[in-house]
Amino acid sequence: MDMNPIVVIGEGGHSKVIQDMIVADGCYQIAAILDDKYQEMHERNGIVYGPISAVCTMIGRNPSMKLIIAIGNNRVRAEIVRRIQVDHEKFGTLIHPSAVISPSARIGEGTVVMPNCVINAHAEIGKHVIINTGAIIEHDNRIGDYAHISPNATLTGNVAIGEGTHIGASATIIPGIKVGKWCVIGAGSTVIRDIPDFKKAVGCPTRFLD
Repeated sequence: MDMNPIVVIGEGGHSKVIQDMIVADGCYQIAAILDDKYQEMHERNGIVYGPISAVCTMIGRNPSMKLIIAIGNNRVRAEIVRRIQVDHEKFGTLIHPSAVISPSARIGEGTVVMPNCVINAHAEIGKHVIINTGAIIEHDNRIGDYAHISPNATLTGNVAIGEGTHIGASATIIPGIKVGKWCVIGAGSTVIRDIPDFKKAVGCPTRFLD
């Protein structure tokens, strides 16, 4: 079976995981890895390497080619989307074969769902979100674009997470809580009250750092 070509943007640690996911998924074949540590385009072992600005060149070679931003920093992912200015339909969605996804869940373009995640009924995941290894997204969650749900975090029912927010590893958010946009929730924290936009919170229960 022919695999669809995909361009991986970013070549850091998070990109290594994304590349492994692409291999495990079996739907895509890596056509290029683009990172601004490269100044010029070159080919090695059948994969093109070059700067991020080469994305238009790659799409020009094959208009059906998909893109995925393999960068863990939420703000950087958002900035790259603005920078390259391509239609959202150009971005692929990666779901590891071991993830358990409800058929009623909705997952936006550019989002990655990593190994052993659970996304339950009627959850809505935005664009360019990272659902990291072993995270649990319970029923009726709403997760905004560019968010990152770290490994083993648990979002119980009816939780809302704003754009760009980072939920730390093994954090727990109780039912019905709203966490605003561009927040940071510390690893291992327990969130029992709503968190306004742009806040950092840690602890069990959480307390604000700023």
